[in-house]
Amino acid sequence: MDDSLRYILEDLSGPLLQGTIASLKLIACSVPFGLILGFAIAVGWVYGNRAISGLCKVYVLLVKGTPLLILLFVIYFCLPSLGLTLSPFAASVTGFIMCNAAYNSEYIRGAILSVRSGQLIAARSLGMGRFQAIISIVLPQAARRALPGCSNEIIYLIKYSSLAYILSFIELTGAGKMAATRSFRFTLVFSVVGLVYLTMVTLASLFFMWLEKKFAIPGFERSRD
Repeated sequence: MDDSLRYILEDLSGPLLQGTIASLKLIACSVPFGLILGFAIAVGWVYGNRAISGLCKVYVLLVKGTPLLILLFVIYFCLPSLGLTLSPFAASVTGFIMCNAAYNSEYIRGAILSVRSGQLIAARSLGMGRFQAIISIVLPQAARRALPGCSNEIIYLIKYSSLAYILSFIELTGAGKMAATRSFRFTLVFSVVGLVYLTMVTLASLFFMWLEKKFAIPGFERSRD
């Protein structure tokens, strides 16, 4: 057996498997809350009063204008001075949720605005309350229209998860760095790490392509011309 292949199978596979599981935990904890918060911010921006809409705008402006790495540093290193100390995992998930929600909210807000206002007026005329009409009529359509953009942000999050290593949380990149430091096989180790990320991104992309086709709105399908 080739020495490199033996090293991958016997020495590298274990740490990278543990790192991959840690990365998947980060992603699994961040994605749902990023989507929920993104919906809340988008709805608050479009339908909230002046104060709520202003707060949502400021949040998106601040988070989008701050590099994710700086945001993670603030959460992990600065909050303890205010009496709030988070573990590396919790700090990473918090930063990923905040960043993911800000970008998701922009896609969702655009999708909400693309729904004709006449539908909301028609729903109100049928006796629906404003909140009920938004939940039952507008948001289901907006969710389907925002799916391509939000799925793209989730794919970005898979790659952004490597930043958790900066906060000493050992995920896939961190496990690879430690393995490479021990063996001095940096090219081999990070080539394998890159392939693992490529596999995760490819699988996620295929899943979201299937999801987009399944929930496509009639008349909004991509042209095949």
